Amino acid sequence: MSLLFLVLLSPLPCVLGLPFYNGFYYSNGLHGRTLGNGYGEGLFNGVKLVVETTEESLFSHQGASVTLPCHYHYEPALASPRHVRVKWWKLSENGAPEQDVLVVIGQRHRSFGDYQGRVQLRQDKQQEVSLELRDLRLEDSGRYRCEVIDGLEDESGLVELELRGVVFPYQSREGRYQLNFHEAQQACKEQGAMVATFEQLFRAWEEGLDWCNAGWLQDASVQYPIALPRQPCGGLGLAPGVRSYGQRHHRLHHYDVFCFAAALKGRVYYLENPEKLTLLEAREACQEDGAQISTVGQLFAAWKFRGLDRCDAGWLADGSARYPIVHPRLNCGPPEPGVRTFGFPDPHTRYGVYCYVQH
Repeated sequence: MSLLFLVLLSPLPCVLGLPFYNGFYYSNGLHGRTLGNGYGEGLFNGVKLVVETTEESLFSHQGASVTLPCHYHYEPALASPRHVRVKWWKLSENGAPEQDVLVVIGQRHRSFGDYQGRVQLRQDKQQEVSLELRDLRLEDSGRYRCEVIDGLEDESGLVELELRGVVFPYQSREGRYQLNFHEAQQACKEQGAMVATFEQLFRAWEEGLDWCNAGWLQDASVQYPIALPRQPCGGLGLAPGVRSYGQRHHRLHHYDVFCFAAALKGRVYYLENPEKLTLLEAREACQEDGAQISTVGQLFAAWKFRGLDRCDAGWLADGSARYPIVHPRLNCGPPEPGVRTFGFPDPHTRYGVYCYVQH
């Protein structure tokens, strides 16, 4: 019996020392400050733990800071506060795995992965356990769960975070339908963007995006948005909508891609220069101006959110030449607003250049 007692006790120092892992220890820790001053009530006898979050999606932009609200209380209210543990994590979606974000037990806390150094618990009010997230990145968009644990009781709530951004179709310099899924991911990344989700593409379609070339989405499905049905794009008999080819093989199938670029912290501008430039000269000109040549994603974001309107074709970082039009006019392309493209000209062809400077 004494040997069995020793075996049962042996793990306890590790539990009380709280070496963090991806879950929770359910024993009562003896170290550190807790969210309350002690246990004023007994075990839950008819007492309900309630966690409250916002029902509306939160919108922010890349590089910003945001607070995901989360509060808890008891019904009926308790006379004295209690120890709780708090865990935030990002839910799995579009094929991406679930991600732990932050675990807090008293004064001890641990952040995980890419969230390290960017998150902390906000406790301005009693029973507040909101998540502060700084330096927002494209991949931070998604649904987060706030879980509060009191002993063996736990409740949670969801918060949805969306980054303001723009969806744009992207094609390889080799031409139409040249990208497998992995190449599509890399292509968007190189343009300061990420592969769009279906929800982002659907919202773009609601705002008028009409594109007849099918492209990869984040869940490895292939779809395309049609606002004006026509014969080469699924036929006249189908209603407007987002057409789908379903899931496709990551390596064997090749399409274009729909990328998502977040709103900018910096500024995109057309560099005024007395002479047109080759691609190499364009890169050097932006550097000499204290900037860098703009990516396609940055140009689309500047057009969408900053109203960049310029009827001059300019080089971009991927070797394409494009120009943004907010107010369509004569000799500036089609009658709809958009970012016009000249494709991928010979690098020695002379154009202007769009530069990007970080604020």
